[in-house]
Amino acid sequence: MSTSTAADYVHGYSGAEAQRLRDQASALDRLLHHDTLFDPPGLVLEVGCGTGAQTVIVARQNAQCRFVSLDISRQSLTTATQRTHDLGLSNVTFEVGDVYRLPFHDGAFDHVFVCFLLEHLSRPTEALRSLRRVLKPGGSITVIEGDHGSAYYHPRSDAAQATIRCLIDLQAAMGGNSLIGRELYPLLVAAGFHQPQVEPRVVYADGGRPEMADYFTRRTFTAMVEGVRDQAIGRGLIPPETWEQGIRDLHRTAEPDGTFSYTFFKARALKE
Repeated sequence: MSTSTAADYVHGYSGAEAQRLRDQASALDRLLHHDTLFDPPGLVLEVGCGTGAQTVIVARQNAQCRFVSLDISRQSLTTATQRTHDLGLSNVTFEVGDVYRLPFHDGAFDHVFVCFLLEHLSRPTEALRSLRRVLKPGGSITVIEGDHGSAYYHPRSDAAQATIRCLIDLQAAMGGNSLIGRELYPLLVAAGFHQPQVEPRVVYADGGRPEMADYFTRRTFTAMVEGVRDQAIGRGLIPPETWEQGIRDLHRTAEPDGTFSYTFFKARALKE
């Protein structure tokens, strides 16, 4: 994801994280992107494209549009470029870029798309203003963010909640905000966008939806929490035994008699 420095990305840039992002995109494709559609033949700026997990979905279903996808991590862009090549997508150009210093003139794009970017930024309103600058008058922005405070599950577990809290606190310590989904409306207003509309998109998994329990509860959310183990324990945020119990309990929610729910927020707004 594009941030002020690549080190600000709390989840890191490992191969395991790249796979988690692909699993997340696959699990959430229909939920998040069935209506991520742009008027053709538009020029779309995507910022914080990472390894291209969301890029390939959105670019494929908007084949008549051209995409310029930016990230601050060259490593991630190498993976993204190869992924689009393997899938035969020719409507995407990747560039290294920083959301705070976009290398484009005013009004260069018809649409802007950002997914799981703002949560990693220390100055999200400033970032949104930067994105607004490069939009044409009448152009649209689409923003998708999660909210780790929206995770509800059965069986209940204080240890599991403590592990999630570690991720929230670690991200905050790095200048991010993993609870930002609930703030999209006021952020867009503060950045000067017109007519923002925000919709919650709820993921729910139980024994009747084993594929979602596997891909989202296990491979996406729990894997995301597991990824900050060393940081959480190393900083003394949680005792090792509590961490291990919390992770076991999160995996337990993906069993046939468990349940898991999480809310993403999808916002659209215009530039007057």
